[in-house]
Amino acid sequence: MDISDKDRLVETLLQERDELYQELSRLREIDNGALDRAEKKNERYEAEIKEKDDTIKKLIDQMAWYRRKLWKASSEKYIPQDPNQRRIDFDGLDVLPQEKEVIEEAEKEIISYERKKPENKKKPVRLALPDHLRRETEVIEPVGIDENWVRIGQEVTEILEHKPGELFVRQIIRPKYALKNHLQKQQEGLGTEKSETIKIASLPLLPLPRSNAGASLLADLLLSKYMYHLPFHRKIAMFKQIGVNLPASTVNGWFSGSSDLIRALYYRLREIVLATDYIQVDESTVPVINSEKHRTVKSYLWVVRSVMENLVFFHYDKGSRAQKVIIDLLHNYKGAVQTDGYEAYSIYERKKGVLLLGCWVHTRRKFTEALKEDKSGAEYALKQIGMLYRVETMATDQGMDAEQRAELRERLAYPILTAFEKWIVSYYPKTIPKGRMNKALSYTYNLFHRLSRYHLDGRYQIDNLVENAIRPLAIGYA
Repeated sequence: MDISDKDRLVETLLQERDELYQELSRLREIDNGALDRAEKKNERYEAEIKEKDDTIKKLIDQMAWYRRKLWKASSEKYIPQDPNQRRIDFDGLDVLPQEKEVIEEAEKEIISYERKKPENKKKPVRLALPDHLRRETEVIEPVGIDENWVRIGQEVTEILEHKPGELFVRQIIRPKYALKNHLQKQQEGLGTEKSETIKIASLPLLPLPRSNAGASLLADLLLSKYMYHLPFHRKIAMFKQIGVNLPASTVNGWFSGSSDLIRALYYRLREIVLATDYIQVDESTVPVINSEKHRTVKSYLWVVRSVMENLVFFHYDKGSRAQKVIIDLLHNYKGAVQTDGYEAYSIYERKKGVLLLGCWVHTRRKFTEALKEDKSGAEYALKQIGMLYRVETMATDQGMDAEQRAELRERLAYPILTAFEKWIVSYYPKTIPKGRMNKALSYTYNLFHRLSRYHLDGRYQIDNLVENAIRPLAIGYA
């Protein structure tokens, strides 16, 4: 084979190899594209299947929850026939998952807390107190003044005070004294130890620093607003009628400062209430001005009452009625909690150390509303509830103590409760779906374990009387 033949063979082989390479590349491109499309389509199908599986699981969980909510397991369908089986059992979760979040957030906030510096604002000019107001002069002499001291002036502090029907000025006069043999040096500017040559008494403790509002006036403002329901603009108008002009900004500043002063008292009250083992909780709507919307919006104010101590405190958390508010409020509480049927409280059914109690007055209202729809059924339910109340009347009329009342409830009220619960189950299918009687039976049955627990302790009340503490809000926020 000559050289030319070898060259042609090599050229032919290279051309064939190049063609094979190009064909292989083309096949790879076609295959890769098909594979990518298949993979994308598979991912889309998997996502759709996962979404449908999640939806199915969610619906199954909801169905199970509703079944469990309305018709409990056969072992828990009714309250036990023996009331002694229902003694308080504080087995459960020490800390709820939702409470862990609250606790962790609180710890983070405490660790990262930094006091904000007040903004540099132009200081308002304080107006002089009117001359026509009566002055009560109070002179405070410094300690250790004898014949070696000479009076060189005085400091006068005027505080606006209040007595029923009168504003007056408490005038505090503090004479200033200097040592006689050092007076000339002091006047010539030669004195270096002013504290040794000049004496003046210290001001008595005043409620608000750099303020001319006395404790009696601040107390009158707070009492007028929260006890007698007089808003500040009316109080300012009343002061103006007797010749005392107080700017609204000044009064609001006094209110803010006074609130800070009693903050410790509020937290101490809250601590005492939550240290008891039986409280009642409720929430009520209050109108709150929304500056952005320029109108009032509905917010909620929570109230907690210690039944045995008869002490009440209010709690406002940005107007929220969310479950997280009550979780944060009661996360350390141990004892009985009496509430209405609001779903937010249901989480404490599983909380260790907490026993949920219901309120029969709310239940009775449901059946009263159903009278026009189902007279015979509603009247029967109201009759059973009425017998429970008559047991309470018997105990009260006979002056029974807590132990005797509990024994009376166990003997008379508990059999009525067990029979009433079974009647609810049997009568429920006969009612109109979503009708008032249907809703009343469902409401009562869902809360029956809470409603019937009041028999466990003679101190527990059949109603949540904390509502009485909320009633003044209707006047105060009108």
